[in-house]
Amino acid sequence: MPVIQSTYKPAFYFKKGFVSTVYSGIVRQVNQPLDRQERLVLADGDFIDLDWHYAKTNSDALIIILHGLEGNAQRAYVKGTAKTFTENGVDALCVNFRGCSGEINKLYRSYHSGDTDDLKAVINHVLTLEKYTKLYLKGFSLGGNVILKYLGEGNQIPKQLIAGIAVSVPCQLAGAAAELHRLKNKLYHDRFKQNLIAKLQVKQQRHPDKISTKEIASIKTLYDFDTIYTAKAHGFLSAEDYYEKSSSLQFLNHIETPTLLINALNDSFLSAACYPVKQAQQNPNLFLEMPKYGGHVGFIDKKNYYYTEKRALSFVQNDM
Repeated sequence: MPVIQSTYKPAFYFKKGFVSTVYSGIVRQVNQPLDRQERLVLADGDFIDLDWHYAKTNSDALIIILHGLEGNAQRAYVKGTAKTFTENGVDALCVNFRGCSGEINKLYRSYHSGDTDDLKAVINHVLTLEKYTKLYLKGFSLGGNVILKYLGEGNQIPKQLIAGIAVSVPCQLAGAAAELHRLKNKLYHDRFKQNLIAKLQVKQQRHPDKISTKEIASIKTLYDFDTIYTAKAHGFLSAEDYYEKSSSLQFLNHIETPTLLINALNDSFLSAACYPVKQAQQNPNLFLEMPKYGGHVGFIDKKNYYYTEKRALSFVQNDM
């Protein structure tokens, strides 16, 4: 499909990418009470926690929402989507990746940008409920990369899955990783690193045979973290191998499910390769929207309903 012309125009004080990103990540609050939390035991004996939000009326449609790096299902951007959809008659299932629900996961491994197996486990679990005839996927940042990769890597997509939405996606991981290491992103880089190392220190106590305190102390950057932990814990040869194999960019041409990708042009996390214009022009199922503003997951709009939340709803309503 040709690139979609975006209509997103925030207030002037939210046009700066840094302002919209920080406000959305730290300041924004969404009142969306949790209806039920469910623990899904995975095939390898580990678990993930699922947060359910239900529409007021009985629904046969469900949106599955994936958060970003070191996020969780209670973050405002996740609950904002859940609120928008449940108010419009669609149930919402917000996934906490392994170790992201407030309790460390059992295994040494955790989650990463290219792990689609846990998403498949969630979808299969939902299908066993035999309640939902329409499924939608929405992911943010890392979660968006997981969704794009899942839709294009050759999986058997269930007939119930009608549409996908991905927001602020680093679909070319090496380039996005390089951007995160630039001085302009030091605040974000250091915060991610701090959170990841804190979790790794807990894992080291539980799995001392897997990694030493000396190795953890040597981690100075996110690249070091991906080299020392992410790659080794998840079967990659190196950080570079992890970035290459996990990037969704290479799978975009193979997506057959209608999919909307929204990446802001002032997103400081994204490199030029994360704006796949050529792939969108070649694939009739891939709709690429590149608003001038929005930062990283910061598409602030009126009355605390974000542009990407309303945009996702309108995108799936074409098929509802």
